[in-house]
Amino acid sequence: MSGENSLQSDDPFELRRFVAAQATTYAAALAELRAGRKKSHWMWFVFPQMRGLGSSPMAEFYGVGSLDEAGAYLAHPLLGARLRESLAAVIAHANRPLAEILGSPDDLKFRSSMTLFARATGGGEPIFQQAIERCCGGEADLRTLALIDAQMRSG
Repeated sequence: MSGENSLQSDDPFELRRFVAAQATTYAAALAELRAGRKKSHWMWFVFPQMRGLGSSPMAEFYGVGSLDEAGAYLAHPLLGARLRESLAAVIAHANRPLAEILGSPDDLKFRSSMTLFARATGGGEPIFQQAIERCCGGEADLRTLALIDAQMRSG
């Protein structure tokens, strides 16, 4: 097996794209979340959503292609820990409107991301459903659910 193929099998979902993007932005992103106001541009790779929801090159590149990929993101020692840490920082401000914390349309991207990861865990990690309840008015993202359901039907 060549070195390139070995790398691909070690990272079949190319999660390294998220690790690389977060390398220079994550500390600032977390500080912004803890302060209760997102100011810079990192939403796509800190709170990823399903591929197919956004049409920008960034949304496409950082879009998560399946529940399996979402599960791999959660299981990744760095990405999963950072997602949970970032989520906790948002939940700490749950008494404020999400649009005030993240701005628009990033509040909608957050709802999409939480819907994806709540579904990927099958309820095994209640924090994602709690985020939907506490930060998103209890409403999951219907477009995300439709994409997941269509994918599951097509096998």
